[in-house]
Amino acid sequence: MIEHLETLVTLSRTGTMMETATHLSISQSAVSKRIATLERHYDRKLIERQGRRVALTHHGTRLVDRVTPLISELRSVFLEDNELRKGKIIVGVSDAILASWGPGIFARVREALPGVELSFHAQRSPTVLDRIRAGEYMVGICTGFSDSETDVQSEVLHLEPMVIIPSGLQPLAYQPGDPLKVITIESRSGAWASIEDDMRRLNLQRETSLESFFAVGQMAIAGFGHGLVPAGVAETLHVKNSTLLVPDAASLVRPVRFVARKSMFSRPLVQAFYREFGVGLKLRQTRLKRWLKFD
Repeated sequence: MIEHLETLVTLSRTGTMMETATHLSISQSAVSKRIATLERHYDRKLIERQGRRVALTHHGTRLVDRVTPLISELRSVFLEDNELRKGKIIVGVSDAILASWGPGIFARVREALPGVELSFHAQRSPTVLDRIRAGEYMVGICTGFSDSETDVQSEVLHLEPMVIIPSGLQPLAYQPGDPLKVITIESRSGAWASIEDDMRRLNLQRETSLESFFAVGQMAIAGFGHGLVPAGVAETLHVKNSTLLVPDAASLVRPVRFVARKSMFSRPLVQAFYREFGVGLKLRQTRLKRWLKFD
């Protein structure tokens, strides 16, 4: 019955049978059968279809609210008792980090902790947080601030400067504070809330938004507009540092943080991972500062 309840919880989060099936690695038919079994067991209608999407009924919502904490705890216990005992850490990482400077630091962590197996999953930061809460990931490397999070431990390790890639890589006469329209990340990303106010202060106006910082960078390089991206994205795209504009390296930043459930954070293996990742990130910060100063 646990797997049936887990299916309902996942469906409440994804909103579609197809996404639920993909997430659980089962068929859509299996998803439907599990939900039907639950409805027979509880003698209540738990979902209702709305076109291609699915919404919970009142009874479905009440059931999900009650069982979600239990399922999260069961998953967390499984991870702590089974995976950690085998020396495995399951890491959810912001996709922009894993596509840029993240692998280099993870390689250093692996060298420092040779007995540890690292399993990575690239997701948007909000999804990483959801899956940590659900007990699916042990730790997360996320972006953005964490003012409203009390159920997880979140440590800011790095404030990554945001830079502007000029449209078409052409010289741009710009001084911080000048009005400038830019392409940047969309509002649902973890980074947007942390840069929105400072963009307004610096008179940067989001003209277009995309779902990926790498897409923003590539569009800027191709001449579709000026792109506001994290410095690591520009570096990975091999944009020359002399081409970049740095609006305000001290405050227009993307926070990078280490996140885990509090019980998981206290485990010695996770603490070791946290320390080594922090050391690697400090070394990168030093290199990045030199690169942005055009040394």
